[in-house]
Amino acid sequence: MKMLLAFAGSRGDAQPGVLIGRELAGRGHDVTVAVSPNLVGFAERHGVSAVPFGLDSDELLRAQRDDARFRHINPLRRVQAVVDLQRRGFGEAAADLLALAEDSDVLVTGMACEEVAAEVARHHAIPLAAVHFFPIRPSRSVPVLPVDRARHLPAEFNRLGWHALTMARARALAPEIAAFRRAAAASATPGRIAGREVPAYTAIQAYDAALFPGLADELPGLPFTGFPVPSDSDVRRPDLVDELSEWLRVGPAPVYVGFGSMPITDPVATESMVREAGRRLGRRVLLAGSMFRHRIGDGLAVVDQVDHGVVLPLCAVAVHHGGAGTTAAALRAGVPSVICSVQADQPYWGRQIEALGLGATTSFAGLTANRLERLLIRATEPEVVAWAAAFGAGFRDDGVARAVDVIESITPDRVVREVPARIGGVL
Repeated sequence: MKMLLAFAGSRGDAQPGVLIGRELAGRGHDVTVAVSPNLVGFAERHGVSAVPFGLDSDELLRAQRDDARFRHINPLRRVQAVVDLQRRGFGEAAADLLALAEDSDVLVTGMACEEVAAEVARHHAIPLAAVHFFPIRPSRSVPVLPVDRARHLPAEFNRLGWHALTMARARALAPEIAAFRRAAAASATPGRIAGREVPAYTAIQAYDAALFPGLADELPGLPFTGFPVPSDSDVRRPDLVDELSEWLRVGPAPVYVGFGSMPITDPVATESMVREAGRRLGRRVLLAGSMFRHRIGDGLAVVDQVDHGVVLPLCAVAVHHGGAGTTAAALRAGVPSVICSVQADQPYWGRQIEALGLGATTSFAGLTANRLERLLIRATEPEVVAWAAAFGAGFRDDGVARAVDVIESITPDRVVREVPARIGGVL
C-alpha cells in the first residue's frame, strides 16, 4: 500500500512521522515522508524516503519567537497566533500535498498541518490518520487553561472551552480552505471523489492516557497508542572514549538543559543563568543546543545535541521546553522534568507534569537563575524523584508499532467515519 506521511513543523514534530514511516516501510508499504524543507536531510538520515513540503520550519519558529501572542495567558489569543502562522503557509503546503498525494492510498499527518491534510485527503478521497501528540479533543478531563487556577474551574468549562477553540480555529482557516477547494476543483487532477465512498478518518492519541486521568473514559472511541518514541535498537549506546561519555561517567548525575528547536534570543545569558543555578545547588550542568558555545569542563558540558535515550537516564533532572517528544523522553528515562514552556502545547505539558508530581514548570520568558534554582529544588525532592522513577519503570515504548497497527486498519475499503468538515485536531 502506498502511504504518504505529512508532518510539518520542527524536528520534534517531524520525528514521530519519521519513526512511523520507517515502521510502515518495514512492514512492506511504499512510504514517502513529507517534512519541512529544512528537515528533509534529517528524515533521510533516519532511513526513510523524504520530500519537502510547505515552508521552512526555522523561519516559522522565528516568527513564533517574535509574536507575543504565543505566550499570552488567554488561549484564544494563542490559538489566533497559531492559526495566523498556519494561514501563512497553508497555500504552499496544500499545493505540495495535493500533488504528492495524487496516487497515495492513505495519508497520515501530525497536528501542525491537519487541516491541510484533511482537505487533500477529502479531495483525493483517501483515508486520513491524524496523529495527536496532545489531547485537544473537547473533554472535561484536560484543563483548557494551562494555569494553576484552572484546577478549580468546573470540568464542563474545559469541554466548552476546547469546543470554542475548535470553532475559532475553523472560522479563522475558512478563507484558506475555501481558496484551496476552488483551486483544487479547477486543477488538472480533479481528485477521486466521484464514485468513491467517503474516506475513513481516525485521530490517533499518541501519548500516555494515564497522564490525563479520566480522559480515556471520556473518549472511548479513540485509539490511545502511547508516545511514538524510538525503539531500544534506535538508541545509540555511548562510546566510552567519547569526551561527553567520559564526563558523564566520572562525576555525579548532572542537570540536563535543552530547549530543542526553540529560538533562544540570548544564548550567552541563558547559559550564564543555568550555570549559576547549577553552581548554587552544587550540581553539574549538561547544556545542549547549537546556539551555545560548545566545550566540556568540570562543572559544565555544552554540546550541540544528545541522544535522549542514552543521556537522560544518566541525569538527575531534565530542564526543557516541554515539547511532547522531550517530555516523553524524560518520562521514559524516569527523571523529573522542569518544563520552561515557550509556546503551543508546552505550557499544558508543564502544568500536567507538575500537577501529577512528576516535576515543576514555569514560562521560559520569565526564567531567572533564582526561579530555576527553586524549580530544581522542587523537582528533585525525594517524592518527586521516586514517582518519576516509578513512572519510567512502567513506560510503554511500543507507541510507534501501535500507531502503525491503527494506520494499517484505515484502508480504502474499510470506512471508519467521515473526514469531518472541521478538523483542526478537534471536533
